[in-house]
Amino acid sequence: MPEPAKPRLRILDFQPIFYQGERMWLLRDPWQLSDRQIIVPQAIAQMLLLCDGTRTAEEIHIDLVEQLGEEIPFDAITNALSELDRAYLLHTERFEIKRTKALTAYRAGDYRPPALADLSYPASPHELTALFQSYGSDQPRQQANRSWRGVVSPHIDYQRGGPVYAQVWDEAAQAVLDADLVLIFGTDHNGSAGTITLTRQPYATPFGILPTDVALIDKLADAIGGEQAFAEELNHRNEHSVELSAVWLHYVFHQANRPPCPMIPILIGSFHHFMENGHHPADEPMFRRFHEVLRWETAGRRALAISSVDLAHVGPAFGDAFAMDDRRRSALREEDHKLMDAITRGSAAEFYDRIHAARDRNRICGFAPLYHMLRFLDASTGVQVAYQQCPADQTDTSLVSICGLLVE
Repeated sequence: MPEPAKPRLRILDFQPIFYQGERMWLLRDPWQLSDRQIIVPQAIAQMLLLCDGTRTAEEIHIDLVEQLGEEIPFDAITNALSELDRAYLLHTERFEIKRTKALTAYRAGDYRPPALADLSYPASPHELTALFQSYGSDQPRQQANRSWRGVVSPHIDYQRGGPVYAQVWDEAAQAVLDADLVLIFGTDHNGSAGTITLTRQPYATPFGILPTDVALIDKLADAIGGEQAFAEELNHRNEHSVELSAVWLHYVFHQANRPPCPMIPILIGSFHHFMENGHHPADEPMFRRFHEVLRWETAGRRALAISSVDLAHVGPAFGDAFAMDDRRRSALREEDHKLMDAITRGSAAEFYDRIHAARDRNRICGFAPLYHMLRFLDASTGVQVAYQQCPADQTDTSLVSICGLLVE
């Protein structure tokens, strides 16, 4: 007799909403395997935390009733699980079949299409160029004669972060044009903890297609573990972090009337498990293999590393009980500048230790990719180009901090 199924929820994006006058949660599938929208009340959202693959439906029901201190009909549990399964939100055979079809279709394309063109920025290269030029300034480049090997760029939307993008990419322009390989380390917002996820698909932008280096990608995949390196490859399809820096990268080549060099997109999963288990990313064998191969294969090449990241996410919009007033904004600026100092000194260890000591209370969205970039570069010096605190809610009581940095 087979054992009862133990539902396991996929990694999803939970968005708080008000529906019919009640606080609800919208479940967003980053892979968009279904057109179904799932909206659940608070009690069912609490149930989802129990869908970790260790409990049967009956056990989920028992634990949920105990947690809530009130009776929940068992039918509510089974109906919710059935709806989740129909939307491919549980790890089931139906989901695996659907995932395989979506992955096959993604890999069959000639390139990874822009996910945000005509949604977050213009798809027309002429309109996009005009937008980017509107963010610029008449100030001369301050760092024109430096040989930069690393760039820290935001991945916030252009509407809020445009001036910071413009400043850092303008300063980095010569380094981009001098490069024969670009690596973009991007935050994998929907990735599993501790992952490095590759794709062989070149990224397209409104300016054309950024070529890639499949041979190097395959060597990196071997270092990670072939199946593991591509297990969450579908995250590349809609992830904005690499895309928003890749568009600016391509813009630099376009403005110089130069064909782009190969670009390798690398999505980096969360480091939060290191906070809980007491381990350190420097001791992770897979990370060591990855960086050994990356350094070996790029030795002698003019490789430019880009970290596509944002910094702090603080205020009520991110679950904090406080509003970001002037005093808190000033204190955050000081904390961010200490992090940026660690980055511009090329210290992966200090950068990690500062965030770890604070238990990542500021929710640094670039925690993992910045660490990997610094570890690859083993840099010694750098400069801060720009810093900004961007509003993250309508009342301007929450914010996202962003920066532009260059490192040698």
